[in-house]
Amino acid sequence: MQQTLNSFADGNALAEALATSVAAHLQAACDARGKAVLAVSGGTTPARFFKALSVKDLPWTRITVTLVDERFVPPSNERSNQKLVTELLLQNAAAKANFVGLYHASADADAAVQSAATAIAALGQPFDVTILGMGGDGHTASFFPGGDRLADAISMTQPALVLPMQAEGAGEPRLTLTLPVIVHSRFVVLHIEGDGKKAVLDKALGDGATADMPVRAVLRHTPINLEIFWAP
Repeated sequence: MQQTLNSFADGNALAEALATSVAAHLQAACDARGKAVLAVSGGTTPARFFKALSVKDLPWTRITVTLVDERFVPPSNERSNQKLVTELLLQNAAAKANFVGLYHASADADAAVQSAATAIAALGQPFDVTILGMGGDGHTASFFPGGDRLADAISMTQPALVLPMQAEGAGEPRLTLTLPVIVHSRFVVLHIEGDGKKAVLDKALGDGATADMPVRAVLRHTPINLEIFWAP
């Protein structure tokens, strides 16, 4: 599928440009349909973007923020993506947004899936904006090389909206949106920073197995133009 690489001088310039672009798409969705859904990833990379988006003048009460994936930890845990989003994005003007998380207090991640899937289904699909990150091993969302349910999660015929995922080196069990939910969003962005991540991206854009670098599933199956935002 087609990708557009947007390069910036540094992370601050990227964050502002991405926030401006995302704000425009969210505003357009609110104007057209009365509401908007934004799905974001966790990790350290989106911190500046979250802060830049949080001050944008948008009808935040009509915008719902959710997560691409989540560690199976409570929101009070320092590794929680929900905690990151709450502290960095759902501030300032964006404090008025709605939030729908993937974590639900259950015996384990497998047991939490049904509650997470019900919450995601209630948002309706397609989402308006989905922002993905990428790890140095070529994972995105919680699509990890060697993940126990990777083939199911990245199948374009997967009917489930959310699946549990466990992979060596991933730490806690995860909950992840499945590939069809992600790539059928109206605007899909891959946000990466650093020369090392750019080298990983270049490799992923080449030939090779999707299972070895799961970000290839997004690169190859997003039916619309995939926007890549990168800064060294």
